[in-house]
Amino acid sequence: MKPILTSLILLLTAGLFPQAAATQELSKELRSQIGDFLNETARKEISVGKIHIDSVNTEGNDLILFANINCSYIPFHTDNVSKIYQGIKALLPPELAKRKLQIRTDHHAIEELIPLALRNTRGRKIPTFSYKADTPLITRLSVPYTPTNGLQNRHIALWQSHGFYYESKLARWEWQRARIFQTVEDLYTQSYVLPFLVPMLENAGATVLLPRERDPQTVEIIVDNDRCRDGHSVYSELNGSKMWKNGEAAGFAHLKRTYKDFENPFREGTYRQVETTKKGTVSVAEWIPEIPRAGRYAVYISYKTVNNSTEDALYTVYHQGGKSQFKVNQQMGGGTWIYLGTFSFGIGKTNCKIVLSNQSAKEGRLVTADAVKIGGGYGNIARSISEEVVTVNTKSSDTMITDTYHPKAQVNYPYEISGYPRFCEAARYWMQWAGIPDSVYSDSHGKNDYTDDYKSRGIWVNYLAGGSAANPTEKGLNIPVDMAFAFHSDAGTTYGDTIIGTLGIFHTSAYNGAYANGASRYASRDLCDLVQSNIVKDVRTLYEPEWTRRGMWNQSYYEARVPRVPTMLLELLSHQNFADMRYGLDPRFRFTVSRAIYKGILQFICSQYKMEYVVQPLPVDHMSLRFEEGNRIKLS
Repeated sequence: MKPILTSLILLLTAGLFPQAAATQELSKELRSQIGDFLNETARKEISVGKIHIDSVNTEGNDLILFANINCSYIPFHTDNVSKIYQGIKALLPPELAKRKLQIRTDHHAIEELIPLALRNTRGRKIPTFSYKADTPLITRLSVPYTPTNGLQNRHIALWQSHGFYYESKLARWEWQRARIFQTVEDLYTQSYVLPFLVPMLENAGATVLLPRERDPQTVEIIVDNDRCRDGHSVYSELNGSKMWKNGEAAGFAHLKRTYKDFENPFREGTYRQVETTKKGTVSVAEWIPEIPRAGRYAVYISYKTVNNSTEDALYTVYHQGGKSQFKVNQQMGGGTWIYLGTFSFGIGKTNCKIVLSNQSAKEGRLVTADAVKIGGGYGNIARSISEEVVTVNTKSSDTMITDTYHPKAQVNYPYEISGYPRFCEAARYWMQWAGIPDSVYSDSHGKNDYTDDYKSRGIWVNYLAGGSAANPTEKGLNIPVDMAFAFHSDAGTTYGDTIIGTLGIFHTSAYNGAYANGASRYASRDLCDLVQSNIVKDVRTLYEPEWTRRGMWNQSYYEARVPRVPTMLLELLSHQNFADMRYGLDPRFRFTVSRAIYKGILQFICSQYKMEYVVQPLPVDHMSLRFEEGNRIKLS
């Protein structure tokens, strides 16, 4: 009776618990074979740890194989997904091969991890991170063409890793990362972002926002309606049919040489405003700088967003190349520095100026005017040890750390500025100078600038998007940010001088795994995959066939976790490893990588808006002219 009873129990168990039955059907040896097949497939694309089958389950006629997280690092596309399923089916015994097979990793079937840009989605309604934004923050009127299948009307937040910061525990300013191979990460990533990546995105039509100073120019001129500290630059107004008058709230004023704890220059002055006119005589405000030396300078404007702000404030920048016009949507972005462009200015007052007009397509709206900033300048945020406590530095990926504290020593530490050009400094200091609330740039309330810096960048994204369709539940600048991108280089060396290579990081579980419009946070994985794939493909094609593609980590790094928009961290290469840096110090390599990132971002955003994209063409290279018979000339 005992054997019969045992058999009956096993039969009932198999019926009630199909997972147990399926597990018995798929032997340990077969699981190992499937794992080996997946490893072989992965090795063609990436360098990651071993892939194996964790568990098996059946649902009806389905056979579901659950692979470990390493499997999710494979860059899936239609062809390799099809080959994976064909290869695994060939390994299964006939009775299992008849079932409908599904391979899952990182909570998804592998076909669901194909980036939207690479899928055939015709006729399918897939929620995407997109929204209607007819009037962007900046509209460039003086460009030779307007992209139609690119990044027009899109807003991208990105940053170039770390920066020079104040280390409270040592009472000094220092770099955040090691100095090696003639550079430091705090500066190195800028050699991609500033000269290459940002202009590529802007040429494709995007408005790009940075939490660090983008202009390496050490001169800075502030022209303001309250007063100009240099005593030579001039702010002036001309009244037409509508009259300029003071605004009701606070505006910018440059009253101090340096700014200490939580002091905000955008709360220390006034701003001006005037009603828009459609047909009347225009009123203008002019900012006329005294340029101390000829050169190229970034131009930033500031204004106040108020009720009934205009969405087409007309700015004209007069420079040595002529004039450039912009329409600025003042319904967003008020109370901070807004970048217009970089222009050549001659020394002195050489007909170079910035002019704002109240001419508009809509009558009776409000145009506001505040300070203009020209050039990058030197850092002016003075720091000292907190009067309260000092906290320990923690990593961006640390989420459950109990900080230890020690009281400030009984020493009168002075307030110190960095003494470095502002573009060298960390984001935390630029944000303070730019009027961003201290709740954004100093989560520790002045106790730890190291953690404040990497935290501020993610919080800043949410502040930019606050009030917009991208982040409707938080207060902010109402800019509908489409995505965020953190450009880093990694640390570490390899024995035998092999390449460490490229890593991508994203995070999906925050905010219940969804964005405000209901789209899945796995959109960040799409972004990560597309950017990483383009980088690795182009580097392998043009420079190094053995360039290493590392994983796509779905991990809780602060910069990936906190933003409420699709975001990725890129660890391009190791700035400490010679095999990586022998390429990384080449400007041509930096251009190639930047262009690959641009292409990945272009693919991602256009896929979210379900539109075709066109990659900006490269300039003509190796062109030749040849005279032929008669008056004919052949170009090749």
